[in-house]
Amino acid sequence: MRASQCLDAAARAATTLSLALILLPRAQAAPLGLTPELTHALVQAQADALLFIDVRDPVEIMFVGSTDEVDTNIPFVQVNRRVWDQENNRFQLEPNPRFAEQVQQALEAKGLTREATVITLCRSGSERGEPSALFLREQGFPNARYVLNGFQGDRLGEGERAGMRLKNGWQNSGLPWSPRMNPDKIYRTDR
Repeated sequence: MRASQCLDAAARAATTLSLALILLPRAQAAPLGLTPELTHALVQAQADALLFIDVRDPVEIMFVGSTDEVDTNIPFVQVNRRVWDQENNRFQLEPNPRFAEQVQQALEAKGLTREATVITLCRSGSERGEPSALFLREQGFPNARYVLNGFQGDRLGEGERAGMRLKNGWQNSGLPWSPRMNPDKIYRTDR
């Protein structure tokens, strides 16, 4: 690629980001999903104007890792280790009955209203990320969105690493993350 083409591509990317920064907080009909890269750029540019939350169960974060770019961890669903879900071959997942209330509290702690952009992050984007954003919209948070492909991304379909989550997502996009939890951001019941 020639230098002029690189400059053109960079200019287009900057224009796209600028438009997203202008339109994102106001666009109620905007798509729910944001790429990890756009989410990171928005967090870097507008950290004080949006709320970025990891909606996974804290135990999952403990074993998989997360990004310190999130403001906080508020589980959308939690694992009930006392009830086995035979159909899905796992412990039962139960909705967090205080999820919307806890999101409201996190917004207020940042001096934001329900109209602010709220971005949710889960493992893959589909089981908790998108549903949590839709739920928040239904609860009166019109600018709720989620990170496409979540933290870990999609599973590889073939090859010796088939089944491993090594395709797309926050972690596989080269964005900042850590295998360690931030004790000030993780959802804790010991306080």
